[in-house]
Amino acid sequence: MTPPDRRTVLRALTATLAAMAAEGLPQPATASAAHSTTPESPPLQTLLAFADTLIPGQRRYPGDTVVAGAVTGPGAVQAGVADLLASPRLPVKPFLPAIASLLDARAVSYAAARLILLPPLQPPFTGLSFRHRTALVTGLFGPEDVDRPIWQVLSLIVGLAFDSAGSQDTPEAIRQGHAGLAWLGFPAPGQGDSWRFTEFSYGSALAGLHPRTTASGSPA
Repeated sequence: MTPPDRRTVLRALTATLAAMAAEGLPQPATASAAHSTTPESPPLQTLLAFADTLIPGQRRYPGDTVVAGAVTGPGAVQAGVADLLASPRLPVKPFLPAIASLLDARAVSYAAARLILLPPLQPPFTGLSFRHRTALVTGLFGPEDVDRPIWQVLSLIVGLAFDSAGSQDTPEAIRQGHAGLAWLGFPAPGQGDSWRFTEFSYGSALAGLHPRTTASGSPA
């Protein structure tokens, strides 16, 4: 099977962002990847390690080799990035193994250039320490990297998983205790699962309400 070209992968990643913007994707009601006891596939391990490098979190269990444990508190993995990436409703899912293979190939080259011995029984990228993962990922975003657009869009998806519970309806995510939203202190919705604020941002109203404004707050 011929691996997909860069343009195809990038189109799938961009289409994934568009799909997430159009509608929330329900997260499974069972335990998320942060608490799952099911072993992750090698490609998913690589992608989760990439996500943990961008938004690090604490290890999920002793001996966790995917999450480096560089910080305390939740990161992208605990916030359900695996559920988001692996959703069958997103165009990117068929291309995840190819993206992971590309990242693992970069890890092998990085390790060889620095005489780093990688563990033989785990994906190459996960075999790097957090310091080396960070150095490698930093280089992926350099202007000379031919695959930079892929990493840029993938990083946006990782950020959406943590910062906005991109795979879920926001009020429902808050009720379920979404790790990213809880860590950020995102406010809970009010009546009708809506966010309304009793104080003006500038301390006073800057303009009066237009008389034809609808009940939902939309302009007429």
